[in-house]
Amino acid sequence: MNVSKPGSKSSWFQRFLLPGLALKAVIIGGGYATGRELAEYFVPSGPWGGLSAMLLATVIWSVVAAVTFALARKMGAYDYRAFFQGLLGPGWVAFELAYLIFVILILAVFGAAAGAIGAATFGWPELAGSILLAISIVAFTAFGTDIVETLFKYASMLIYAVYALFLIFALTSFGGLIAEGFTNAPSPSGNWVAGGLTYASYNIVGAVIILPVLRHLTSQRDAVVAGIIAGPLTMLPAILFFVAMMAFYPAIGAETLPSDFLLRQMAVPGFHILFQLMIFAALLESGVGAIHAINERVSGVVEARGRPPLGTGARAAIGGVILIGCMFVAARIGLVDLIASGYRFLAWLFLFVFVAPLLTIGVWRLLRPAPVRMETVP
Repeated sequence: MNVSKPGSKSSWFQRFLLPGLALKAVIIGGGYATGRELAEYFVPSGPWGGLSAMLLATVIWSVVAAVTFALARKMGAYDYRAFFQGLLGPGWVAFELAYLIFVILILAVFGAAAGAIGAATFGWPELAGSILLAISIVAFTAFGTDIVETLFKYASMLIYAVYALFLIFALTSFGGLIAEGFTNAPSPSGNWVAGGLTYASYNIVGAVIILPVLRHLTSQRDAVVAGIIAGPLTMLPAILFFVAMMAFYPAIGAETLPSDFLLRQMAVPGFHILFQLMIFAALLESGVGAIHAINERVSGVVEARGRPPLGTGARAAIGGVILIGCMFVAARIGLVDLIASGYRFLAWLFLFVFVAPLLTIGVWRLLRPAPVRMETVP
């Protein structure tokens, strides 16, 4: 496992931008990238209500990420097991169980999304897209943190560029409808606060999943700044996507794959395939982030027992077993039902086992002055 020592030879990018890009990588996933999550949690509140909910979620992500990063650095905890042992003591097992439920659910969603994309774009059997995604996740997670960070960097470049093009093409193709959607919309409708809180709550677990990339931080200031930046970096592509969706509000809320619907309205040759490849990259980096966190958790235990860290074969085996066990749950349940029902359950679960302890016990530990060490008189 090639992991640099905490803070050693860290670049500005690694200290301030990489944590936010990693958080975006974990959160973006299948529902965000295809627009299904946006349709579920933001579209019902209308154009202005949806934007308000997204801004609320962004603030929550920034605050929780800043506290998480600062506490992790203070404790020297760079995997979720070590972090929750420091935060909850023996109660850390509660997060482990919640995280396993989270991994099963999101990988099922990713499998469903990859299968739907392969079928819609290339006419493949749905299982083919799911298998290709699983193989790709195993390949990247097998080689440790360095290759995972490289994926987060270059996949993020692709994702931001494609979403920028997406908005440009949307404005040129049906920009008038977008303007009408916002102009004619009433003030925030529906329970936009609940939508923002729910979306932020089940996704903010990403702040703990990406702890391995925090080894580049050199100070508590780095941790807080990186956390504050992480919220906007994570939400920016979603806001661009949501603005384009408002051209067809409220009907767009019923689309299983809003991205595919909008791409058909644009009718830009070749861009449909590029966008679907971007979604696959988003699914890949999210899946890699989830599996890599488990590999780092296991490796941390192995190293604590005086053994060498996990090698390539062991990492690939762990990833393969997890993926085989849960990705194809989606074939029986479906993308829409998984997002609508499972994610709300996760929101409450993570509020209880992560956010509440972090903003109470965690903040108290951050603000508590360091104990004074008494020097021993020889």
